[in-house]
Amino acid sequence: MTKAKIPAAVAAPMMALAAATVALPATAEAQAYRHGPAYERPAPGWQSITQRKYNLDNRIDRGVQTRQISYREASRLKNELNSLVRLERSYMRGGLTRWERQDLDRRYDRLSAQVRYERNDWNNRRR
Repeated sequence: MTKAKIPAAVAAPMMALAAATVALPATAEAQAYRHGPAYERPAPGWQSITQRKYNLDNRIDRGVQTRQISYREASRLKNELNSLVRLERSYMRGGLTRWERQDLDRRYDRLSAQVRYERNDWNNRRR
């Protein structure tokens, strides 16, 4: 079985078409953010709420594994994370407003600070 060679005159347009097909969705997404409301545009360094949930869950789990967070503290932090997820779902029913996004952002920031505090409090042990 021999491989047929594709002439350069045909290969070059095929490669250009493939590259344009990949780049088009990214361009459309960028234009949608540029023309949409300001609060829907992702800020530089901004993480989606889904990514923040995932990161917080992993930080709590790592804290338990390294014994920086006790099981009781982890249980309380996970309950707070789950209540945030429920609140987010209730907000999402009518679509997120700017205030709801900011409220969720503040609550995730507060929970992140609590996880950081619990990982560094030595669980009432001497250093």
